[in-house]
Amino acid sequence: MARGKATSLLHILLLGSLLISLVSVKGESPYKFYTWTVTYGIISPLGVPQQVILINGQFPGPKLEVVTNDNIILNLINKLDQPFLLTWNGIKQRKNSWQDGVLGTNCPIPPNSNFTYKFQTKDQIGTYNYFPSTAFHKAAGGFGAINVYARPRIPIPYPLPVSDFTLLIGDWFKTNHKTLQQRLDSGGVLPFPDGMLINGQTQTSFTGDQGKTYMLRISNVGLSSTFNFRIQGHKMKVVEVEGSHVIQNDYESLDVHVGQSLSLLVTLNQPPKDYYIVASTRFLRRKLNFTGLLRYSNSRVPASGAPPPLPPGELIWSMRQARTFRWNLTANAARPNPQGSFHYGKIKPTKSFVFSNSAPLINGKQRYAVNGVSYVNSETPVKLADHFNIAGVFSTNAIQSFPSNSRVTVATSVVQASLHDFLEIVFQNNEKSVQSWHLDGYDFWVVGFGSGQWTPAKRRLYNLADALTRHTTQVYPNAWTTILVSLDNQGMWSMRSARWDRQYLGQQFYLKVWDPVKSLANEYNPPDNLLRCGKAVGRHL
Repeated sequence: MARGKATSLLHILLLGSLLISLVSVKGESPYKFYTWTVTYGIISPLGVPQQVILINGQFPGPKLEVVTNDNIILNLINKLDQPFLLTWNGIKQRKNSWQDGVLGTNCPIPPNSNFTYKFQTKDQIGTYNYFPSTAFHKAAGGFGAINVYARPRIPIPYPLPVSDFTLLIGDWFKTNHKTLQQRLDSGGVLPFPDGMLINGQTQTSFTGDQGKTYMLRISNVGLSSTFNFRIQGHKMKVVEVEGSHVIQNDYESLDVHVGQSLSLLVTLNQPPKDYYIVASTRFLRRKLNFTGLLRYSNSRVPASGAPPPLPPGELIWSMRQARTFRWNLTANAARPNPQGSFHYGKIKPTKSFVFSNSAPLINGKQRYAVNGVSYVNSETPVKLADHFNIAGVFSTNAIQSFPSNSRVTVATSVVQASLHDFLEIVFQNNEKSVQSWHLDGYDFWVVGFGSGQWTPAKRRLYNLADALTRHTTQVYPNAWTTILVSLDNQGMWSMRSARWDRQYLGQQFYLKVWDPVKSLANEYNPPDNLLRCGKAVGRHL
């Protein structure tokens, strides 16, 4: 009798344990598994055969189409003749800068080797992209789209489009990526691009049904050029910018700067025919144009008339348009709470920085710098050096909080801040070209644009009510841009120029967000498959 009761109790406990296990499994976000092989290939995107970087034989690489909170397990096999990394542009890598895929956080994957990335699209929706962060590989391709869709039970603030099209647009060079890298290494500058590509092609078309609405997911994956995008005879309604749902305005043309992404809706509400799609470079003396087609499925009429022209003016027009991108305060993003429930404008910054870019010559060679410091990569990633307490790898006092007239230097520079700091960062651009600044691990509120020199008096111009959040912002020539950042993601994060030649030659640094108390609630441990290089070789987790 006692034995029977004990057996029944054991069965009940086992059943309860099984139910708890099932609930746990059911409650965990889905896992998605990928294997990507990186190789060289020969194609002719601009009519001349050239070596490009393929992923699984594709140029551009495969699309990552995932849902909020999906867990990504991606085995990357490097078949190139050089070390290689991919970075996930705009994916925040919550508590997990170990997976960021840049040279300050990860050792590159050696040739004929592999590394498995493990990361989550935690609390994110929107249009993003990935690309190589090593050497000058980005000039050879290896980029692709990341589309993060909302979970089915989370509403979106617009009617669901019939389908969406991904447009990876950017400048392109016929010159081999190694030759371009050697040119920069020898003190030269990046030449003028040879053309523009959309999805790796100079000619492409998109077909839809009359009366239906489609989403276009657009990313600027180029090396250095802003472009303006327009569709003949059609308005474009911007609904999302780098994970932010925005006030839904209609536009005839849109400026998209290097590293930026956005999603827009286009309704095919015109007479059935073919219409021109045009992307043109901006803020350059010479213009490059790409012309594609938007085709109605019932069209029998080719595109006609002149392609839509560029908008009048550049700087003033573009800055005015930038100010029209505003947060939709009542809409949610990836989570059910409204975006406007976080009142960023009422928070007093704990620290302020002014970062000024420049283009100095150092030892007779062209470099780029931030507050007079030109970044150089260390053989030991700064994240590994910090974790293993390896001295002499990076400097935390090279970059000052404000520009000075000190002599330009080179350093592996890290700016320190505390977890839960709230930063005001001003990007000051005293040069004649548009800058594009990106921060890994975060999005930030772009609260102000202005011409000339920033001063504290400019704070009265800030938008402290409904500025959008994004991960990459433009800074216009001889102008400033201010962002606010809430440091809620511990780790070592790349803050860099999205213009890849400037990043390569020193316009970057790392932002260390830390807390003296170590806790898995703030940051994950290093992965078991952590690659070690430089002075980290032989170090144990």
